Amino acid sequence: MVDYETFIRTVAADADIGFGEAERAARAMLETLGERIARGEARDLAAQLPAELSPWIATTTAAEGFDVDEFIRRIAEREEVDAVTAERHARAVFTALSRAIDRREHDQMAAELSKGYWPLLAQGPHVDVVSADAFLQHVAERAGLDADAARAASDAVLETLAERIAAGEAEDLRTRLPAALHEPLRRGSARGGGKATKMGVDEFVRRVAEREGVEIEQAQGHARAVLRTLRDAVGSEFVDVTVQLPHEYESVLAH
Repeated sequence: MVDYETFIRTVAADADIGFGEAERAARAMLETLGERIARGEARDLAAQLPAELSPWIATTTAAEGFDVDEFIRRIAEREEVDAVTAERHARAVFTALSRAIDRREHDQMAAELSKGYWPLLAQGPHVDVVSADAFLQHVAERAGLDADAARAASDAVLETLAERIAAGEAEDLRTRLPAALHEPLRRGSARGGGKATKMGVDEFVRRVAEREGVEIEQAQGHARAVLRTLRDAVGSEFVDVTVQLPHEYESVLAH
């Protein structure tokens, strides 16, 4: 069994943080995981962890079954950090957890989590996920924007895209993007009532401009930058998105 100090040092090294911060991250993540999974599974995990960690994950309550965005939100609240930091810390704790428990136990835990959790897991289906900072930096460079404007453009384009495509495709995009970029996709899907909303490219760009608070010409350039970055970030998933769009979207889709 991995000892307590080794577990925390693994978190610290993977997240590039100090020992005390790693302890807070581990506690926040394990307590949240204990709320998410079945109490029997939580107790099985606790049995394979150092005694100091066991009380953080052992629970007497039933699984709440919340999604990865709520998982990250709860960790961020417990740690008193932002969502991007909480997501990075969660990955580091999952890495330490994968080294502390046997593969069978890890697989049983992973089986209780939806595919939205896969990018956080150190083992299981391999999904490369670009960081939110890297995504926004690429958008900023391509569109000639500062960090805040790149975030506003990304939110506007992702929300409008999720409104335009089917909810299932928006969900697939979320599994390939960092949690910090999930909310605009969720809003867009909600606006469409879970179904694809028909709109031509001119209406698409108009909605982006309205949400971003910029002129139409600027919104078109920003849409190109965000969609090109999205293509690079999600790979084959982008093809599934583009097949839902008519030929006129060529003006904002990068190939």
